[in-house]
Amino acid sequence: MDSVDYAVRMSRAVAAATAEGLDGILVSPGPDLTWLTGYRPPAETERLTLLVLTRAHPPALIVPALERGDAAAVLTLDLLDWRDGDDPYALAAGLLTPSGSYGVSDSTWALHLLGLMGARPGTGYRGLSDALPMLRAVKDSSELSRLEAAGAAADAAYTSILSVPFAGRREQDVALDLAGLLRQFGHSSVDFTIVASGPNGADPHHSAGPRTISPGDAVVLDFGGLMDGYGSDTTRTVVVDAPSDLLVKVHGIVREAQEAAFAAVRPGVSCQEIDRVAREVITAAGYGPQFIHRTGHGIGVTTHEPPYLVEGEERPLVPGMCFSIEPGIYLPGRFGVRIEDIVTVTETDGRRFNNTDRGLAVVH
Repeated sequence: MDSVDYAVRMSRAVAAATAEGLDGILVSPGPDLTWLTGYRPPAETERLTLLVLTRAHPPALIVPALERGDAAAVLTLDLLDWRDGDDPYALAAGLLTPSGSYGVSDSTWALHLLGLMGARPGTGYRGLSDALPMLRAVKDSSELSRLEAAGAAADAAYTSILSVPFAGRREQDVALDLAGLLRQFGHSSVDFTIVASGPNGADPHHSAGPRTISPGDAVVLDFGGLMDGYGSDTTRTVVVDAPSDLLVKVHGIVREAQEAAFAAVRPGVSCQEIDRVAREVITAAGYGPQFIHRTGHGIGVTTHEPPYLVEGEERPLVPGMCFSIEPGIYLPGRFGVRIEDIVTVTETDGRRFNNTDRGLAVVH
């Protein structure tokens, strides 16, 4: 990410905060700090590390003295260090306006927020996911390229897993194979490898376990992680040896819903409309109560972030937004089906970052 202009990102963040009526934003270690500065502290500790972005002061990072060297190697902004025994909250308070209102990154520890409130009484705070939910939502060309590459790597992992034996093996064994393939094709970390066979497929977030996969089982494969700092997330449903008529029917409905939702993507359409389109297909087929989650979530430096494709989210789609489209039907005690692609909004419609066959693949 050497080509990223972090100064521009920080300026955008201050402008967005100002437009929201905030005096600035305070960012602890986590995805927001990495996105805004490129800096990842060496380890998560109880010591305060805090990026302070306000209209009144140049960008500054409050950092423990023992980590100043690592920060200075990455950052060109002001570094305000503190030693063990100092009061870092008093240091931060000097950059805050009395009675000011600030957005605070969601990853900020309650310990630190309480310390700031004690050091600067009268200040107010709002979580960034509430105050500035779209801060990272619209991706630039570099981010889009990285997300596209991560999607292609996840596709390669899926194509390869189809040749791995399923029948007679445990879910967790196939999950290990899947994680290895993600790393083989370039992922630096694996966030999740859901392998949900038979009745376990009716649990959308099932953790791969000791269940032995059998002939006739539907298997939901949902997997992703980070590659070059950006996320992948895709789902396909496969069947061992031969599907039942019911599985073929349900899979066809989910595939139709996913395709209809993708076809509805274009600038100006609300997030909730994409959810409605997918849900209408499934409801019309008689399975509305069995679609038990939102249609999608944003993706970027984390695998789940705004925007969310869910009823009540009226925010319009704009070019550069990236999110999943993943309708599903879940039949308790029997099986589940989900199909998921990562999609970006273009100037006219949507473009997929996952392009493997969405049909009901047969494995053995």
